[in-house]
Amino acid sequence: MQLRLDALDAHLGKTLAPLYVIASDEHLLALESADRIRRAARERGYTEREVMTVERGFRWSALAAASQSQSLFGDRKLIELRIPTGKPGKDGGQALQAYVGMLSPDNVTLITLPELDWASKKAAWVTALQNAGVYLEIGRVERAQLPGWIGTRLAAQGQSAERDSLDFITERVEGNLLAAHQELQKLALLYPPGRLSFEQVHDAVLNVARYDVFKLNEAMLAGDCARLVRMLEGLEGEGEALPLVLWAMAEEIRTLIKLQSGLADGKPLAALLKENRVWGPRERLADAALRRLPLPWLKDALREAAQIDRMVKGLRPRGFSGDAWDALLQLGLKIAQGRR
Repeated sequence: MQLRLDALDAHLGKTLAPLYVIASDEHLLALESADRIRRAARERGYTEREVMTVERGFRWSALAAASQSQSLFGDRKLIELRIPTGKPGKDGGQALQAYVGMLSPDNVTLITLPELDWASKKAAWVTALQNAGVYLEIGRVERAQLPGWIGTRLAAQGQSAERDSLDFITERVEGNLLAAHQELQKLALLYPPGRLSFEQVHDAVLNVARYDVFKLNEAMLAGDCARLVRMLEGLEGEGEALPLVLWAMAEEIRTLIKLQSGLADGKPLAALLKENRVWGPRERLADAALRRLPLPWLKDALREAAQIDRMVKGLRPRGFSGDAWDALLQLGLKIAQGRR
């Protein structure tokens, strides 16, 4: 029987099948689903647990032996079989078909697989698993679905946020559900239930995303030269990776070029900011920066960033003196000061 993920809790509340199969590449959702099944099994008296992983040299006879062996105390057993490759081979396929034909009522078996390709889904052993137990195929949460997924998770912990905050988290976690889960847990620890402001989400998430590097960009956009100098000196003193700082600064310049080019084509700023994922306080800072930085100026700054990249790689561009950190400071000041 195939079961949707959102129906798993209702199913476990009513019954417990002798066999569960989880096939997914979404590790967080697979782990959570497996934990729910384990918890339901413990609550129904399946207190013993045996875990096997199919790897080189694995003996398939061990699976049948685990099902037939009894605990000294007569406890019922949860048997977990993990197949990381999703390819048990010919012998494994035959062993799985034989195993599901003799499932014991004293055991619950949980088999975990990665997402299977089209050909593997047609294999006889997969069909046997689907017919003998509960089969959960958990697809990937696509990027477009992630803001909604994050919003649902926030609601489950008694919190909520505006769409720009959800988009911001989505951008930072890069589609990694485990990373998103960790960020949401942190928000639950930092703030009480209720609606979260963009600033709260921004500060909490950036604490694990090179916080000082991104704050450096804010100082550059705001035209705060003194703060820019202090932060660059601090980053250098703490041994921050120069290529990372240069990348962050160059990405900000590229974004400004896209915004300025769009304005030159007659597009509204609000639409351009959304298109280029500029949210929250950065909207105001970017607006101010665009007023003082014409497009030719920005393109020249990006060329300068490319020359600094050559310095980082050990080359010495013509017209550049000093070290790369000093050149980076001059670039940052150029953006911060603009035409003033």
